[in-house]
Amino acid sequence: MRRFIGREHELRVLGAAFEKVREGGGSQKPGECILLRGRRRVGKSSLVEEFLSRTEVPHLFFTAAGGSAEDELTELLDAVASSTLPERYLFAEEAPTQWNAAFRLLAEILPDDSPSVVVIDEVPYLMDRIDAFEGMLQRAWDRLLSRKPVLLLLVGSDLSMMEALNSYDRPFHQRGREMVLGSLNPADISAMLGLEPAAAFDAALVTGGLPLICAEWAQGASLWEFLRTSLDNPISALLVSAERSLAAEFPPQAMSREVLRAIGRGERTFTNIARAAGGIAHTTLTRATDVLADKRVIAAELPVSLRPSKERRYRVADPYLRFWLAFLDPHMAEIERMRGDLTLSRIKEQWTSWRGRAVEPLVRESLARLLPDDHLPAAPAIGGYWTRSNDVEIDLVGADRQPVAKQLLFLGSVKWLENSAFDNHDLAALHKHRAAVTDDPVPLIAVSRSGVNCAGLQATYGPEELLTAWRGN
Repeated sequence: MRRFIGREHELRVLGAAFEKVREGGGSQKPGECILLRGRRRVGKSSLVEEFLSRTEVPHLFFTAAGGSAEDELTELLDAVASSTLPERYLFAEEAPTQWNAAFRLLAEILPDDSPSVVVIDEVPYLMDRIDAFEGMLQRAWDRLLSRKPVLLLLVGSDLSMMEALNSYDRPFHQRGREMVLGSLNPADISAMLGLEPAAAFDAALVTGGLPLICAEWAQGASLWEFLRTSLDNPISALLVSAERSLAAEFPPQAMSREVLRAIGRGERTFTNIARAAGGIAHTTLTRATDVLADKRVIAAELPVSLRPSKERRYRVADPYLRFWLAFLDPHMAEIERMRGDLTLSRIKEQWTSWRGRAVEPLVRESLARLLPDDHLPAAPAIGGYWTRSNDVEIDLVGADRQPVAKQLLFLGSVKWLENSAFDNHDLAALHKHRAAVTDDPVPLIAVSRSGVNCAGLQATYGPEELLTAWRGN
């Protein structure tokens, strides 16, 4: 059994909130609330379970299932019955039939003189299915629950709805502190799987840092060994996680799924996405991209430069989903008839070119975490630059703000090839592209998987340096 890896910072945050509850037992409102959000299958429930196992105090863990208000209440009764709350039997005796009554009874059975934890998972389901749920929760928290030494964890996968729960015009505003759980980062993956830095970044692009997928990666195994094993197993987490997540968020007939497929298979511009999605109307496409962006499934980006641009580009925000849409989703029938070998050959043929673009957002985020250093200042914005015709394309643009900057801090190129270093030819191309963007001698940098063999750069970074940006986060 694998040890729990990569969430020590989050566990410390939860632990600090719990200690505040424990120490505040004598105050009028010792209760604390945390709103924990993160994409599906990123490990929110596992994190909470690990936290509960470390605290070893009475707790309730209730997970909403998306049913009716009555069905959810029945599930809550069952969860209380199987909890470790000392007076849980009272719930079975009184069997509340309304959510207000359930919250009131829950407050009554929580200990008065010792700390406890209440977890409500998949809160967006309750917000969506139960009339006035947020108002009932707010009243129960203000009048009852917060007066007990309890840590209330409200957990959800719908990022926009969880953000809305704490927004200024909603009943629960400022009742809880927000906490975002991301995927396992490249340093976590390196430690968990025993991979060298370059291989850890490859693993991050394929797994997206999703713990369930990483758990199926054998210690020290190569990318191709992992893919071969996963493609031979039709129920592997690599194959099924994306479909399950999409099914939970988008019905099969939703136009958003067709738009997402078009973006995932490489279309980046509005016109090309519309064409690839079946020639849909621009108003329909706008609606679909808005939904996808609101749910943080896609990113819509503009070039970072000194002049405004309308050349918006779209990409799938989650690396794993991007990989799945590009290589696995189009060929699921092939994989299901046990011909994953064909899929694997196709991935090998296209891997280098696909990875070269897919790694760019991860490189930008790594640099944002790494800077400032001895060579470059901190960059409030790190993006890219492109023109409509792509005759000028710059992988890395560090600036004081985005998309329209007042000052460019550096320009750079990403060369992520196995056996080819960044050389004078690449440097000449970078100089040419800089001249198309600015007349100023903005510092030039290179990020290369296989090193740099030319002079004239302000800074250079490889997988090892980038991985250090994630250690301790």
